[in-house]
Amino acid sequence: MKDFSILEKKLGLKFKNKDLLKQSFTHRSYLNENPDFNLNHNERLEFLGDAVIELIVTEQLYKEYPEKTEGDLTNWRAALVNAKMLTSVAEELGFNDFLLLSRGENKELGKARAYILANTFEAFLGALYLDSGYKLCDEFIKKHLFKNLAGIIQEGSYKDAKSKFQEEAQERDSITPSYKVIKESGPDHEKQFIVGVYLDKELIAEGQGSSKREAEEAAAQLALEVKKWGK
Repeated sequence: MKDFSILEKKLGLKFKNKDLLKQSFTHRSYLNENPDFNLNHNERLEFLGDAVIELIVTEQLYKEYPEKTEGDLTNWRAALVNAKMLTSVAEELGFNDFLLLSRGENKELGKARAYILANTFEAFLGALYLDSGYKLCDEFIKKHLFKNLAGIIQEGSYKDAKSKFQEEAQERDSITPSYKVIKESGPDHEKQFIVGVYLDKELIAEGQGSSKREAEEAAAQLALEVKKWGK
């Protein structure tokens, strides 16, 4: 079994309920191979942590940038809380070494592992919130996640494909793109979505992903290429 006290020491945290910490790293696949394990998987904690992260980031942006529009703040928040960023922070913090996975999932690297890491980061924040409350989560997010905002602004990477496509569509055609799930497949823990992006009623492109947000981003990226916009 993993020694989570090493992670606590590394992060400068001390969980009162150690099971909450352990559960936040428990992937559904681990329970399939370890049916006698005394804890549930981390998906409910992930659901809670997602909301905690979004609220903290939103509050911080609102306070620190009073002169910025809702649109700017929304784009910055999206860049801070997207799966790619959460994966990067989770890797920096050494979360990889503490994941409780099935043998099959343990061998998976690349996109599949990145997705698990992003979800685990959210679950960890959910566990931290339940164990220690909002203030500690706020300090943790500011220290480990919010510090990336300066680089995001400087590089302009906050303008994701959805934002770019919307800007172009409104400027060129005075239309706001809409997104619709065309197909949904796979079990709950391995969902795949195909999403279409439309201008008015015209389907411009389709994108696939393991979440609706990811599929929408893929659809917008392809739509930019189809329309030859944003070059």
